Amino acid sequence: MNHRPANARESAQGRGNLAAAAALATVAILIAACSSSSASTSECSATTTFPASALSTVTSDGGKLHVSVHGAPSQPLSAGLDCLELDVTDASTGAAVDGLSITMTPWMPAMGHGASSTPVVTALGEGRYVLTEVSLVMPGEWQLRTQFSGPVTDSVEPTFNVD
Repeated sequence: MNHRPANARESAQGRGNLAAAAALATVAILIAACSSSSASTSECSATTTFPASALSTVTSDGGKLHVSVHGAPSQPLSAGLDCLELDVTDASTGAAVDGLSITMTPWMPAMGHGASSTPVVTALGEGRYVLTEVSLVMPGEWQLRTQFSGPVTDSVEPTFNVD
């Protein structure tokens, strides 16, 4: 049965409902695309080999630490779930810093949002920390908003591009 609008008002309501449905479908597609992690996976462990060259090397905000960030399985990193290694040394002595508690929020400045998951941190010793489940959901510039506590309290925001 074909329904014809009885008047202009009913016709306008039908167009409004169609526009609202199209907008909702567009939002759902965008959410699914931003949540995708198909480009890379976070399959790493204490035995993962990281490149010798760093994605980023920074001195902490308080000047207490030097932090080098290495990515796996390759650099530059690809959008998706990635694996990182942080090499953390004392800024004044160069000695490896162990015993740190680390929290990290991957943040995409251009989009004004962070990742929806929290990276998992594993201390390996000798100032090395592996972070898995690092969600870098799309290409572009990313910051790793990272806080350290324990023997040293400080923070860093290494920045790099993701393909």
